[in-house]
Amino acid sequence: MGVDLRHGGNREAIAARLNCRASQLLDASASLAPWSPRCPRLPLTAIRDYPDRGQMALRLALAGLHGLDPEAVLPGNGAAELFTWAARDAAAVGVSGLLAPGFADYRRALQCWDAPWIDVPLALHGEQVGLQLHPPLQPPVAWICNPHNPTGQLWSRASLQLLLATHDLVICDEAFLPLVPDGELQSLIPLVEHHPNLVVIRSLTKVFGMAGLRLGYAIGHPDRLKRWRDWRDPWPVNGVAAALTERLLVPPGRYRRWCRRVQRWTAREGAWMQHHLAAVPGLCPMPSSANFLLVSAADSLVPLREALEQDHRILLRDCRSFEGLGESWLRIGLQTRANNRRILRALKQVQATRV
Repeated sequence: MGVDLRHGGNREAIAARLNCRASQLLDASASLAPWSPRCPRLPLTAIRDYPDRGQMALRLALAGLHGLDPEAVLPGNGAAELFTWAARDAAAVGVSGLLAPGFADYRRALQCWDAPWIDVPLALHGEQVGLQLHPPLQPPVAWICNPHNPTGQLWSRASLQLLLATHDLVICDEAFLPLVPDGELQSLIPLVEHHPNLVVIRSLTKVFGMAGLRLGYAIGHPDRLKRWRDWRDPWPVNGVAAALTERLLVPPGRYRRWCRRVQRWTAREGAWMQHHLAAVPGLCPMPSSANFLLVSAADSLVPLREALEQDHRILLRDCRSFEGLGESWLRIGLQTRANNRRILRALKQVQATRV
């Protein structure tokens, strides 16, 4: 049975291959908060009735988080659905510039519309990842992920704002930003009102640890988002997901308190895990602002990843789907302290037989 390497979070497929229960697997291939908020009781209408096609209550809740007009907000069936519509706009503008390494789903979205792109290499050594978007490799469309996936590099708002003057369309993926301490200070959302060539896409499933919810949202010029609404299916967000998200976001203070809790965990476990990973023979973790760590080695890490799956029931992210990365890279999603210790013990045991 094949496993889609473009994403983490393939517990069911891997459990079937390993002939075990999915609950027996520690999934560090997906980068989510390690706990989820208690689900509030939902009205029967969330299941019985067709969802509101205008998504007004959900848009009001999301707009309230950022002080925006609801017309500038569009909820989606996860960030992935919104990438698809961003890619359709990108196809009409011209060539897209994609950072390499970078999230493979941008390429998937562009392929839906036969849209052209070029890869813009990032330097992966030193204290800061190198961002290079300049002539002669300056396409009219720039796709940016902040913090960057898979390196965890956090770019400043000031550095990314420069792209708005040199590109006809800038698509900024901020899926992991709510999990980053003080990350909101670098968000491009405050710039959207005055820059119609900017779209910011967010995910709520990562910060809430609810990947199955499939809820993301785009922030952009109302005319652009209206065009996306006209293109998409009638009910892209189901009633249960919409009702649950509304209750998790209202009042906004509830969401902000949750984010602060998650950000404290990111800061604490990120520093702790990076320090201890650096002590594992043969592994070199990169600095990261996000809730995951990119790890490299001098040789292939595929045998290590497979040994952790088969012998320790631990899943790490295969990085071969990231353009520019190969077998010598892995990404590890942060877990609770107990589970981070479990990962480290397994890594040391496997590495002791390899190094």
